[in-house]
Amino acid sequence: MKVACIIQARVGSSRLPGKVIREILGKEMLLHEVERVLNSRRTDVMVIATTSNKADDSVEKLVWLYNNPKVLLYRGSEDDVLDRYYNAAKKADCEVIVRVTGDCPLIDWEVIDAAIDEFLSGRYDYVSNVLPKRTYPRGLDVEVFGFKTLEWMWKNCEKQYEREHVTAYIRENPKRFKIKNITSSKDLSSLRWTVDEERDFMFVTAIYQELYPFKKSFKTVDILALLKKRPELSKINSEVEQKKNLNNEAN
Repeated sequence: MKVACIIQARVGSSRLPGKVIREILGKEMLLHEVERVLNSRRTDVMVIATTSNKADDSVEKLVWLYNNPKVLLYRGSEDDVLDRYYNAAKKADCEVIVRVTGDCPLIDWEVIDAAIDEFLSGRYDYVSNVLPKRTYPRGLDVEVFGFKTLEWMWKNCEKQYEREHVTAYIRENPKRFKIKNITSSKDLSSLRWTVDEERDFMFVTAIYQELYPFKKSFKTVDILALLKKRPELSKINSEVEQKKNLNNEAN
């Protein structure tokens, strides 16, 4: 089965505009995330799903200059993210979708592969590491579901928030789906590794400065070892309040 990782990314952000194209050690944050996802053994292709807004020409240019045949681009509606996702999946011609967002430059490809493996077992409609209980750091969120499930939602979901949040329908109707939640061996849910505000960006930059020059494909275990050695780094963004959507999860 062909697996596509679709990363939704846009320049417009209410709390940190332009974050996906801000540079960390001379490379745009989005490209750092792309390169981490490319380490996935189970992902066949990637689609950057951005909007048709003029401001997101910069995202298109970034993907074009990156010039990797495994990294495609789709531009669609800013507000109807479900439609954007559906058409991005059609462009990838895939049967399985991995959903991550463009504000997770510490995304863990091994967690992605674990979720894909669980889905490919054939026992589930939806696999994630956030439902019903989060055990991974915020910023390592991953969701896996089939194209047929996505297509059904695209055809039948009519409420505004269901169109704005790709998996809102699944989250609100868990009894209609076979759901699996993968968990970490240790509860790391108190850790914040996503980028919503300036302090988040400062934290992620600090992690890259410490690890990336010596090990470009550093792993979660490397981050945890660094934070154990230098616990003050976690304090950089410890007071940032997580933005909530209708499902009490990150947008």
